[in-house]
Amino acid sequence: MKLRETIAAAVIALTLSPALALAQDQPWLKDRRYTEGIGIRAGDLELHPGVAAEFGYDSNFFRRDEEDRAGVDDVGPVGSLRLRITPSFSLSTLSQQRQEVTPDAPPPDVEFRGGIAATYEEFFPVSGTETGQERLSQQRNVGGLLDANLTILPRRPWSAVLDGSLGRTIASSDLGISNQSFRRIHAEAGAELVWTPGGGLFDWRLGYRFQGTFFEVDEFEGLTNLHHVIRTRGRWRFLPRTALIYDASLGFVDYPNPTSQSSSHPLRAQLGINGLVTSSFGLLAMAGWGASFYTPTSDTAVVNDFDSVIGQLELKWFLTPNPGTDPAAATLALSSLSAGFTRDFQDSFLGSYYERNRGYLKLTYFFGGRFLLIADGGVAANVYPGIPESHQSVEPVAPWTDIRIDASLFGEYRIGDSLGINSTLRYGNNISSTALTTLGTTVPNYLGWQQFEAYLGVRWFM
Repeated sequence: MKLRETIAAAVIALTLSPALALAQDQPWLKDRRYTEGIGIRAGDLELHPGVAAEFGYDSNFFRRDEEDRAGVDDVGPVGSLRLRITPSFSLSTLSQQRQEVTPDAPPPDVEFRGGIAATYEEFFPVSGTETGQERLSQQRNVGGLLDANLTILPRRPWSAVLDGSLGRTIASSDLGISNQSFRRIHAEAGAELVWTPGGGLFDWRLGYRFQGTFFEVDEFEGLTNLHHVIRTRGRWRFLPRTALIYDASLGFVDYPNPTSQSSSHPLRAQLGINGLVTSSFGLLAMAGWGASFYTPTSDTAVVNDFDSVIGQLELKWFLTPNPGTDPAAATLALSSLSAGFTRDFQDSFLGSYYERNRGYLKLTYFFGGRFLLIADGGVAANVYPGIPESHQSVEPVAPWTDIRIDASLFGEYRIGDSLGINSTLRYGNNISSTALTTLGTTVPNYLGWQQFEAYLGVRWFM
């Protein structure tokens, strides 16, 4: 349907940070602590193969609203059974548990970790319009992620970190305004120089990062973007358990193809504190300023800029007391409960940016080396500055706020050291009364949607 595709090409709402780990929504691909088992030693390397299969239900893959539209036959949610098969493999230099060294031995000259994973997805539609079910069944595809990280001279006064990743994402629009998934390639690479003088009470980092998002479908090539970031960050531990931290970055966002999107130079600067109040309680508090600095696409174009406070506040309770002095050094064995709030802004393909204010809770619980539970949820107010009259494709819209609810629950019982049976529940709801209308038409596209997912799976890992 041309109407929905036109709107999607103009204002599909996705953030510009690729966040490649999130390109795979299985928890064990987001965090290496959940991915790997004991591994296989091969000389000075550890090998970690694995494979997983999941089958479940997705109530609204396209994230469509439930509003009726006269004369439109392909609307509303499409429910589907969903099959995902994910082989993975990673390798690394020997972990500290396997390094056969004396206590006074120097650290290795290099530390390396790399991995590859692919996810095949198959859809079996069970509800929705006939046209919608046909579209969904055509979404079968393969996504994946390749990443690597190299640390040179780790735990020395001067060290360097190099990393890179390449991923392919098969996902829907975040606002449900198109009838297809948005296949895109994410490329990311970075380098960071680390200075840790003396006994490690102070460290300073200076780095560069490239992030690129490349849309495969010609219809959306105008949304392809390149993002360069210069960043400095560090910490000063002025108490055994407490450190002063800082973080500043300057970005350069560019759209290489002709588009109504505006290039920008996002600037962020934050200062804060991170510490262990006791061995069981941790505190993270950061505050600073952010500004977007958008460049108008023409002399008559109106561009809204973000220019306000940003920050994060988090309280963490370690169910297993942290035996160390570093609050950031928690391992999987340290079960914890976190509560926090973040305020930031993100570039968006819906106008220029959106402001995000999110409160969240997260529980990570690992019991007896067998049962893993991860519960995560939050409520966010996403504030959009509106769409001006100078926009080329969509009728102007006054500023509005969407309420975004998200919740997920992952549980895995590990049978032995290499086999796990798991279940995943996920819920999302974008509460919005805003509708977008393409110039020259009268049919609105509402931005509200809700989605529920439930999966059962089995995973073999080493």
